[in-house]
Amino acid sequence: MEILLIENVPNLGVRGDIVNVKDGYARNFLLPRKKALPVTSGNKRQIEIEKERNIRLRAKELASAQDLKTRLDAVKLTISKKAGENGQLFGSVTNADVAELLKAQGFEIERHSISLPHVKAVGAYDVEVRLYTNVHSKLQLTVTAQSAE
Repeated sequence: MEILLIENVPNLGVRGDIVNVKDGYARNFLLPRKKALPVTSGNKRQIEIEKERNIRLRAKELASAQDLKTRLDAVKLTISKKAGENGQLFGSVTNADVAELLKAQGFEIERHSISLPHVKAVGAYDVEVRLYTNVHSKLQLTVTAQSAE
């Protein structure tokens, strides 16, 4: 089934693309969630208007993502967690923890856009934040042992 994407769909396409997907995926997921429109002769004009609008919207989103990338590249994060004597954490640092740290600094980043290695020890780690298609930011995360109170 041919459909027009109304929203960006990971691993499928971006807003404004016409893609071919299986009927069940379109009927059960994309269409009910208003992420796509079926490509029919009746909505061809709608598709052309949508494409023009999406070209302008993509350019604006890309510019804002690149601006956010330049601001994020300068950010260094530090988190303190309980740790044993050898530096092993009693738990781990998750992408939700990183999202909260970024929110405290004024950045609204979804936790699903943040990917970090498995953090179970004290040290420095590289965190990747996906901002837009082919726009990624690298952050430095420092994990320290929480002082005993």
